[in-house]
Amino acid sequence: MSRKVAFVTGASRGIGRASAIALAGVGYDVVVTARTMQEGRSADGRPLPGSVETTASEVRALGRDALPLRLDLLDRASIDTAVSQTLSSWGHIDVLLNNGIYTGPGSMDLLLDLDLATVETMFQANLFSQLHLVQKVLPGMLERSEGVIINMVSGAGLSDPPAPAGKGGWGFAYAATKAAFHRMAGVLRVEHPDPGLRFVNVEPGFVVTEAMKLNDPSGEIHKRFQGAPPEVPAAVIAWLASSPEAAEWNGRTVVAQKLALDRDLHPDWRPTRPDAQRDA
Repeated sequence: MSRKVAFVTGASRGIGRASAIALAGVGYDVVVTARTMQEGRSADGRPLPGSVETTASEVRALGRDALPLRLDLLDRASIDTAVSQTLSSWGHIDVLLNNGIYTGPGSMDLLLDLDLATVETMFQANLFSQLHLVQKVLPGMLERSEGVIINMVSGAGLSDPPAPAGKGGWGFAYAATKAAFHRMAGVLRVEHPDPGLRFVNVEPGFVVTEAMKLNDPSGEIHKRFQGAPPEVPAAVIAWLASSPEAAEWNGRTVVAQKLALDRDLHPDWRPTRPDAQRDA
């Protein structure tokens, strides 16, 4: 029970991968979960780098233990099995990072083009499975009066797009799932006020991940927003999981890129402005 355990979904690539590595860097052994166990493709067959095994190897390279497990957000039995295997192997979960999302078709569809079955699938993967996972993990945290649940939310669920999907904006279905998910942390804080527990939303800002490149192949969103690398929100997640000062964020939403700069959690990734170079 002395080991610190972080359970990360969607850890095969992007923010999940970077977060698993960052959590290992602050002393956590990491349960690395995702659907892609070995390097492969997206749900609809498009090339998409990253895998559970690759991330697990990177965690071990930092001297921490890694437990690579398959978890499919559209397969509830795989969620139950992953939690059961974690508890059997390592006894408890200190940090749950709900990072995994649906990466199939529909995320960038216009509202009138949406297939309702696809929308239902997206809600299953982006909301209902996270609810189920929290219901599996939180009781153990309550027994120990200790634990952190970090939910990866999205600016798409908090604001209107600047343009239609495909032209620099995002689709309704994805935004709707993330808007609903956004409400969870605040409700958990009210329902479970134990000071040893923390429930936090992380809004990562625009992050250039493999899935983002897949869903925005023309780069229209990138033209409107300055992207940060996945290591930026990952550094914030590691801080939220390990720093006593992070208690002030309980039940709140962290804007990851701002906090990373304010607390110097990651080197400034923003390009230097030409006028700043002249001033220097």
